[in-house]
Amino acid sequence: MELFIPFIVLAFLSGVMLFLSWLLGPSKRTPIKEKPFECGSPYLEERIKPFPSKYYTLALLFVLFDIEIAFFIPWSIIWREGNKFFYLGVMFLFIFVLAIGFIWAWKKGAMNWER
Repeated sequence: MELFIPFIVLAFLSGVMLFLSWLLGPSKRTPIKEKPFECGSPYLEERIKPFPSKYYTLALLFVLFDIEIAFFIPWSIIWREGNKFFYLGVMFLFIFVLAIGFIWAWKKGAMNWER
């Protein structure tokens, strides 16, 4: 029963908030409020121009190298306790593979904004 108490309290509070917003919220309808709203773009007007793919490529590269940094923390903890030369070699191999990927992306022009 103790497991259901938070769910009951949250359901009650949700109901109270929905009722209060219906009771106290503005109820005057206008033609502008009746139009559908699409994520900030004006309805049925000029379509949103898509972003060039280089933004997505750069975002993926950022995520890749950001995640790579997250692997340094567990490596540093293991490195202090174990065979330091082996773990150092493993990390150099890891950085080498990432560097090859970075150089490949650079040569492909993933970071060239003028094109």
